[in-house]
Amino acid sequence: MDTQDEYGRAQAPSAARPGGRPRRGRLRLLLAAGAAAFTLSASLATPLNPAPQQASAADGKSDSGKKTLTVAVSQSVDSLSPFLATKLVSTSVHRLMYEYLTSFDPKDNHVIPGFATKWKTSADKLTWTYTIRSDSKWSDGQQATAADAAFTFNKMMTDEAAATANGSFVTNFEKVTAPSPTELVVKLKKPQATMTALDIPIVPEHIWKDVKDFSKFNNDKKFPIVGNGPFTLTEYKVDQYVKLKANKHFWRGAPKFDELVFKTYKDQDAAVAALRKGEVSFVAGSPALTPAQAASLKGEPDIKVNEGPGRRFYSIAANPGARTKSGKKFGNGSEAVQDQKVRQALFLAVDRKTIVDKVFQGHAVQGEGYIPPRFKDYFWKPSADQSLAYDPARAAKMLDDAGYKLKDGKRLGKDGKPLNLRMLCHATDPNDKAVGKYLKEWWGKLGIGLKLNCLDDPSVPWAAGEYDLAFDGWSVNPDPDFVLGIHTCATLPTVAKQTAGTDNYICNKKFDELYGKQLAEYDLAKRADYVKQMQSWLYDSGYMSVMAYPNAVEAYRTDQIKSITTMPTAAGNIYGQDGYWSWWSAVPADGKDSSSGSSTGMIVGIAVAVVVVAGAGVFLARRRSATAEERE
Repeated sequence: MDTQDEYGRAQAPSAARPGGRPRRGRLRLLLAAGAAAFTLSASLATPLNPAPQQASAADGKSDSGKKTLTVAVSQSVDSLSPFLATKLVSTSVHRLMYEYLTSFDPKDNHVIPGFATKWKTSADKLTWTYTIRSDSKWSDGQQATAADAAFTFNKMMTDEAAATANGSFVTNFEKVTAPSPTELVVKLKKPQATMTALDIPIVPEHIWKDVKDFSKFNNDKKFPIVGNGPFTLTEYKVDQYVKLKANKHFWRGAPKFDELVFKTYKDQDAAVAALRKGEVSFVAGSPALTPAQAASLKGEPDIKVNEGPGRRFYSIAANPGARTKSGKKFGNGSEAVQDQKVRQALFLAVDRKTIVDKVFQGHAVQGEGYIPPRFKDYFWKPSADQSLAYDPARAAKMLDDAGYKLKDGKRLGKDGKPLNLRMLCHATDPNDKAVGKYLKEWWGKLGIGLKLNCLDDPSVPWAAGEYDLAFDGWSVNPDPDFVLGIHTCATLPTVAKQTAGTDNYICNKKFDELYGKQLAEYDLAKRADYVKQMQSWLYDSGYMSVMAYPNAVEAYRTDQIKSITTMPTAAGNIYGQDGYWSWWSAVPADGKDSSSGSSTGMIVGIAVAVVVVAGAGVFLARRRSATAEERE
């Protein structure tokens, strides 16, 4: 119930469960084809708006010439441990701190090298061998090697706590070894189509091998935090900010800004005001700017509003009855909501067109399937006969037929008492509150009461199973595996009220079977068919009702940021990307490059870089949020 990736996991990649949308960001990743070997000559960048002026520090002032890019965010970090984090802001930070085996090209999302320079698979597709780059070092000076990747994967395979955020990626792993510093070998139990899209941050073994309890270690006690990404995390204050410095020795080339700060604003209007004053360089919104905020910023001097098709969905999630993997029930979800007919009736009474027109004011597309239309290969929509389009009369009849009768204007439950439902709501998201008012009205006409429970962190009652409905949403990665995997039985908690990978406690044998089939299928068309069948099942179940696919609406100061890369580069988002392209590529408005550069670095400006693809064998890429938001 992030919205990655909570509006997310990643992964979100980012970013989301009620605790953090585009959040989980488990968030997490790619459907594009990946080649057995890729050679990266340079990445792509598109300047959004040149405006030669001096970049400001986090407080709006220049610090001895230091170039600081400050990003206003609404979410709080849930954990700085990449093994635990699922919120979009957290997974976005991890993409800057740590390398992943592969990355995704910002132009079109195809797989490109990351920590691994190339890869190959055996004829039976059960053994994958990655060549690990020799030019990556940890920020403490030690060499980053294949042993670090092997440690990361093995820890997730053997420690349930370490598998909290991204465990779905390794459940099919049989054995992982590092025969040499530049060779990583992964043996699988059965073919896995996501091996070029493992959305897992690689951590340094020499730092993490001494961690005793991965469920409690939040990676926030010793700074700077050792990593090998384009930025190094140097300082963190809960609910205030995350501060990172540029890694001048990053193999792809150093970032152009010396420092990057993610500053937390619980009030989105305050964040917009800070942008106007020049106190922050960029505003992502919660996770997007409201139509009124975006309209007020357009035409403002030195401010650029960026809008592109969104990679997330905005939905309602119904509590099917919280339970553990062993089947033990917990929480206090409504018995009525566990009735499929009741869920379908509720969703029949939701006017998606009104939500898009009145709440998003046209900055969104009406929701249908689980995967946003931006990912056309996996996008699905219900047939005319299957559709639960707005029809309150049909909804009322369905409730009557299911035994939920109307008496004196109140719909009665099976216990004879008025049916009143509770809905988790993100206090920092204006859309939740606005849509909530409509839901109260529409469901009220059916005789059903609704109480909004708007919290800064809805993940607390969610983990306890103490809700009936929740606003939900995830940032979907080019590969849909992660956002589908969070609805499998394997992600249920082992212990009641324990944080787990599940989005909404869904567990169904048919859905799990389809998930297994899509994971093992390398043929894109066949895999897409399985993914669409899964979406069809989710739709009919009534557990998830996608109301809209919001656009990415964000803004930045052109007197602080000269150019920055969107993803996709033609028309996409800046915040919550499947990679680090935006913040790594951003050029200070004074036009000076604060890094020494590199022949493999991104050339930001009018020119675009060239990606040379070499090698043979095409494999499907995968994933993740919240991330979805994030992790995803």
